[in-house]
Amino acid sequence: MVYLDGDIQVFENIDHLLDTPDGYFYAQYPNRVTWPSEMGPPPPHYFNAGMFVYEPSKTTYETLLDTLQISPTTSFAEQDFLNTFFNPIYKPIPPIYNLILAMLWHHPENVELEKVKVVHYCAAGSKPWRYTGEEANMDREDIKMLVKKWWDIYDDESLDYKLEEAEDWFSKPSILASLPEPAVSYIPAPSAA
Repeated sequence: MVYLDGDIQVFENIDHLLDTPDGYFYAQYPNRVTWPSEMGPPPPHYFNAGMFVYEPSKTTYETLLDTLQISPTTSFAEQDFLNTFFNPIYKPIPPIYNLILAMLWHHPENVELEKVKVVHYCAAGSKPWRYTGEEANMDREDIKMLVKKWWDIYDDESLDYKLEEAEDWFSKPSILASLPEPAVSYIPAPSAA
């Protein structure tokens, strides 16, 4: 499974991420700067939870819910929780799969923009659909190019959902409707905040 936040845009096919070995939690870890040895051991890797690759399982789901019930509230809600929970099986993937625009603002020397496949507009003031040109840090040419790509895809009518195609699809009976009761059980999801 590849999870993507709603403020992410995929520019190239990333299907190959589905072929990563099972048993690990893959997410982007930014290579910002080298940790100075005089500061002691580096802190543990901390990934952005806006994009990750994982093979879900019922056991993990149940353990996640149990752990969530006893976990304290944290500043970054699900991101802190997922970093703690998946730390033992976390494997970093390159930043090209989750470029956070703040990396362009603060560490452009570590970004190879021509190789980026996924852009994450999660930094404050970086949403292309709210872009006015007045936002701090958004006046860079590389950022303007990404905003333009976002709008080009948004405005591409060939990508629009066609209602006539949906009518045929939704007229067919649901697989769940054909299953004996109880087909699905629901439990209330606890809040991560």
